[in-house]
Amino acid sequence: MIGRLGELWQHSPLAFWLVLAACLYFAVMAVRLTIIDVRHHLLPNRIVFPSYGVAGVLLLAAAAIAWASPLPDAGGGTGFLSTPAVRVVAGAGILWLFYFVLRFVYPPGMGFGDVKLAGVLGMYLGYLSWGHLFAGTFLAFLLGGLWSLTLLAARRGTLKSSIPFGPFMLAGAAAAMLLPA
Repeated sequence: MIGRLGELWQHSPLAFWLVLAACLYFAVMAVRLTIIDVRHHLLPNRIVFPSYGVAGVLLLAAAAIAWASPLPDAGGGTGFLSTPAVRVVAGAGILWLFYFVLRFVYPPGMGFGDVKLAGVLGMYLGYLSWGHLFAGTFLAFLLGGLWSLTLLAARRGTLKSSIPFGPFMLAGAAAAMLLPA
């Protein structure tokens, strides 16, 4: 996302400001949700639901403005599915569905707050590219798994211990957003 900002500034300053606002919103949302999830194992609807609207409006507006300017799509490809606006919407749906299936298959393994948050993260990662969507999802599970192994090795948890997964989802998405396009 950060690398994309430079291109946007050169080709479409308004899209730049919209994406920058989306990034700042993401940072504030991520910090708030991480603190709440670590303390209470909860991702509150009062934060997650408005995030769909804020991120959706900012990212879709930026995608529409960038599409109208001669900015090359850093997400790769020239087909309909490679346009940033389609990726924002499809990314939200794909990631929400993926987490919903995980929740459906093994309900104790994941809370529904994680499922709801996945859609928001899918918008951000989808805006960048399909590769970012995959990378952010992979990194979330990698970081969560490494944390769980650390807890097991330090004997601070067992195989039945529950950990808040939201912070790892947010960290994975943030790390993927820093990857080059």
